[in-house]
Amino acid sequence: MKKLIVSMLAGTMSLAAAHAWAADKVTLQLKWVTQSQFAGYYVAKEKGFYEAEGLDVDIKPGGPDIAPEQVIAGGGADVIVDWMGGALAARDKGVMLVNIAQPYKKAGMELVCPKDGPIKTEADFKGHTLGVWFFGNEYPFYAWMNKLGYSTEGGKDGVTVLKQSFDVQPLIQKQADCISVMTYNEYWQLIDAGYKPEDLIVFNYSAMGNDLLEDGLYALEDKLKDPTFQDKMVRFVRASMKGWKYAVDNNDEAAGIVMDNGGQDDNHQKRMMSEVAKLIDNADGKLIPAAYERTAKALLDQKIISKEPHGAYTTEITDKAIK
Repeated sequence: MKKLIVSMLAGTMSLAAAHAWAADKVTLQLKWVTQSQFAGYYVAKEKGFYEAEGLDVDIKPGGPDIAPEQVIAGGGADVIVDWMGGALAARDKGVMLVNIAQPYKKAGMELVCPKDGPIKTEADFKGHTLGVWFFGNEYPFYAWMNKLGYSTEGGKDGVTVLKQSFDVQPLIQKQADCISVMTYNEYWQLIDAGYKPEDLIVFNYSAMGNDLLEDGLYALEDKLKDPTFQDKMVRFVRASMKGWKYAVDNNDEAAGIVMDNGGQDDNHQKRMMSEVAKLIDNADGKLIPAAYERTAKALLDQKIISKEPHGAYTTEITDKAIK
C-alpha cells in the first residue's frame, strides 16, 4: 500500500513538474515603473490566471530610459504596453507593431493650470508655456495644439512647449503655466503638494474628445503569423483581462499586489487603482475602431506618421480570448 501511495505521489509530482516545464514563457514589457497603472497584469500573475492558461509570464517594469518599442524590436519582449501614438510612430519607422488588445478604453491624460494663473480657456494658451512629457507621450498634446491651430514653436500666436519632467515640479516651480498630468498619477501629486481641486483648471483629453488610445497591448506582426505564438497571445490576453476585471472589482487588494511587486506608497497605489478602474470599463480588452481612427488621423494630420497605417490592429486575439 505504501509503495502504491509513494508511486501515486511521485506520479502527481512528475505531472506537476511536467506542467511547470511545459508552461509557455511570455515576457511583458511595461511602459512605466511598477504601479497600479499595470495592476491587471500583476494580479493575473499573483492570482494564477496566467498559470491556469499554461503561461509563465515575466513582467518587466519600464522607466524613463526604457522605450517598449525598442525593447520588443530587439527581442527583449513578446508583448508590450504602449500608447498607440508611440506604437504607430514606431510602425511607420519599420517596427511592425500590432495592437492585439486595448484594456484602457479611455485616456487618463489632462492638462492642468492654476486657477490664479493667466490661462482660463484654450484661447489663453497663446504666448504661454505648456509642459508635456516626451518619449511618445507628447503626441496627444501636439494633436490638440494642431487641432486648435497653434504653432508649437513659441511666439505670441503659438505656445512654447516645455519638455516636462515626470513629476509636477514644473508647475510648482513656475517653469510652465500649465503641465500635463494623468488622472491616476500626477494630478494627485499636485493635490499632495498642497493644491486643492478648486485651485486648478483641468483640460481633460477624453472630455474634450481629444483623447488618443493609451496602454494597449502590442506584439510584432511577423510573430503573430505563427499560429503557436498567436495561441499564446490569446491565452495571455484572456488571463490579463481576467486580472484587470479582478483589479477593477477589488481595488485595494490589487493595489496591495502592486506594492508586493515593487510599487511605492500604499495610499497612492490605492488611489491610482480607483482612478485606473474608471478607464478600463468592462475589461474585455476590445479595441474601439472609432478611437483607433481618431488616433491614426491625429498622427497623420501632424505628419508624425507619413502614411495611413494598415494592419496596425487586430481583433482576432480578443475575439478568440472572449470565446
